[in-house]
Amino acid sequence: MNLVFIFNSLMLGAGLAMDAFTVSLANALQEPDMRRRKQAGVAGIFAGFQTLMPLIGWICVHTVLQYFQAFEKLIPWIALLLLGLLGGKMLIEGVRSQKSEQEAAEKPAVGFGALALQGVATSIDALSVGFTIADYRAPMALAAALMIGAVTFLICYIGLKIGRKAGGKLAGKATIFGGILLIGIGLEIFISNMIK
Repeated sequence: MNLVFIFNSLMLGAGLAMDAFTVSLANALQEPDMRRRKQAGVAGIFAGFQTLMPLIGWICVHTVLQYFQAFEKLIPWIALLLLGLLGGKMLIEGVRSQKSEQEAAEKPAVGFGALALQGVATSIDALSVGFTIADYRAPMALAAALMIGAVTFLICYIGLKIGRKAGGKLAGKATIFGGILLIGIGLEIFISNMIK
């Protein structure tokens, strides 16, 4: 492994982690009293998906390339659908919680199922990274994916910290803002993939 490989992998990780950062921020806005253990778990889920997706893409390139290329066209649609649904749900919950602040305070904000969907939605475009690392041998592809995951973990954890601080100040509006952010990310992934 050389410095260029490490630098490229870290920069790729930073670029791929931006959607997960924003979703982490939205989650922490929705749940400003999130404990450190859960923050590490949330960041870990996003990092896990960001690690796994490039590896799946790499495997697809080396095994069933023609099927992967057909699936690649669906990636922006899947991200838009998942993030749109999650964001819409958060938006509706935020509007409802404005009517009943006590219920909103008692309800835990982000469950494992929602986190898993967010993880898939924010990392599905990382499947395409399998093409960029296709000429790597398996150990190098694994090393690149692990660096991408490590960078994602760090960036998401920072997003959760920032969102936690802002979430306490925004109180009831945070869930609405978080929902808008998720829908916006879904649209950004969709539009940026459509104009390539």
